[in-house]
Amino acid sequence: MQYIVEIAILPKDIENENFILKEACNQLFLDINSISHFKILKRSIDARSRVVVYRLKVELYVGELPEPNQEYKKKLAPVTNQQKVIIIGAGPAGYFAALELLELGIKPIIFERGKDVQSRRRDLKAIQQFGVVNPNSNYCFGEGGAGTYSDGKLYTRSHKRGKIEKVLQLLVEHGAPTDILIDAHPHIGSNKLPQVVANIRETIIEFGGEIHFDALVTGLILEKSKISGVIVNEKEEHFADAVIVATGHSARDIYYLLDKNNIKIEPKPFALGVRIEHPQDLVDAVQYHQSPRDPNLPASSYSLVTQVQDRGVFSFCMCPGGLIVPAATAPGEIVVNGMSMSRRDSKYANSGTVTAIELEDFKDNLNPFSCLDFQKKVEQDCFNAGDGSQKAPAQRLTDFVNRKISNNLSDSSYIPGLFSAPLHQILPTFVYERLKLGVVQFGKMMKGYFTEEANVVGTESRTSAPIRIPRDKEHLMHPDMAGLFPCGEGAGYAGGIISAALDGQNVAKAVKMYLIN
Repeated sequence: MQYIVEIAILPKDIENENFILKEACNQLFLDINSISHFKILKRSIDARSRVVVYRLKVELYVGELPEPNQEYKKKLAPVTNQQKVIIIGAGPAGYFAALELLELGIKPIIFERGKDVQSRRRDLKAIQQFGVVNPNSNYCFGEGGAGTYSDGKLYTRSHKRGKIEKVLQLLVEHGAPTDILIDAHPHIGSNKLPQVVANIRETIIEFGGEIHFDALVTGLILEKSKISGVIVNEKEEHFADAVIVATGHSARDIYYLLDKNNIKIEPKPFALGVRIEHPQDLVDAVQYHQSPRDPNLPASSYSLVTQVQDRGVFSFCMCPGGLIVPAATAPGEIVVNGMSMSRRDSKYANSGTVTAIELEDFKDNLNPFSCLDFQKKVEQDCFNAGDGSQKAPAQRLTDFVNRKISNNLSDSSYIPGLFSAPLHQILPTFVYERLKLGVVQFGKMMKGYFTEEANVVGTESRTSAPIRIPRDKEHLMHPDMAGLFPCGEGAGYAGGIISAALDGQNVAKAVKMYLIN
């Protein structure tokens, strides 16, 4: 017989399995000796009262054992060469589409413009230490996509898109910690996720898939209204039965390539703003009502949202115990993002703080590239305000609101460095006004948030794709190009590792149906 019960325990007891089992049995009036198996299904932190507790959902078995999960690899057989699908991009959408295709007996062939996950490290060091941006290998481009070296957060609200548990289980089978199966806000960390990504690559290759790095798709092979392949590095022709475009939200060249070939693309609302960085101790004191925090509690986070001038202003991609990193994908632009290692033990906390950019904001000047051009200009303006390096413009939070250039800045995790700059003038006026009013509201919602100890850093602009590649809702295929399947964040259908992975799986299934018909 199975029982499920919810219990609350103090942080000091979170590692004590015997205590957890005893508390669960007491709640259900069960004899602890009758339990044949137990496991924690979900774990979350409740800091709403002065006493912070862990809330656990526990499953107990009496007189039976749970059925073991069938490992993914045991479902696979080497794929044949009869049906081939090209996947552009080796991020979560591309890799999970490939895994799903293997399960369906179809050969995936992946072309990734960047480098493998290990070789990519040298280019990250170059942008961090020397301000050198490799346009094909950086924090956004390369094996694993943007999430690999920018945190590895796995939280999603996309519960209707597919089986989140399957994605998490696949990650665990490829080396992720089992904690991600139970945590309310699972997180792998940028120090651990690269090995998980490399293990996924090995599975794809082991069962007959192909992965090609330093392989930039520069052309499409079209036959009237059907795609039959791609051109790589301007000279190599590769043919397949279908093509999945899973290039991520920063592959602007793909949008230009589609437009050049008269394949429809559309402007898409997105969000733009800044990164705000606080001392982690300050956030802990506010959220946990204690300083220093209990060693059995993780670095605390926050999630804030408000409405300003009929537009949302919200925190985005919160990185407790994290770092701000340079995420530019081309020379001449400043883009910042956040990341955390698995232990989240940095002394800083940072979060994107952004406002919605809607199509209505462009009035009569709307075209497929309106949002992308707006995004690009803000990034270039932030770069042009500096000295030509990857140093980022910044203000103290209080000075940002009061339109003052800061005489000095708080310490920061951003390795290239910050310089004091008038972000209130660099940012578009309507963006600044919304952010200013938004953070004032955040200060009222979260006591201690509005402080001169916080830095505002520009610019957080790659929240999502500013362009959508349309697709049929039923078949997930481009309405005007047979065999072309837009997928993931870059196509406008996902927002994070898990939702991108789910979209990859769904698109792979749609490809299977297309090939059958």
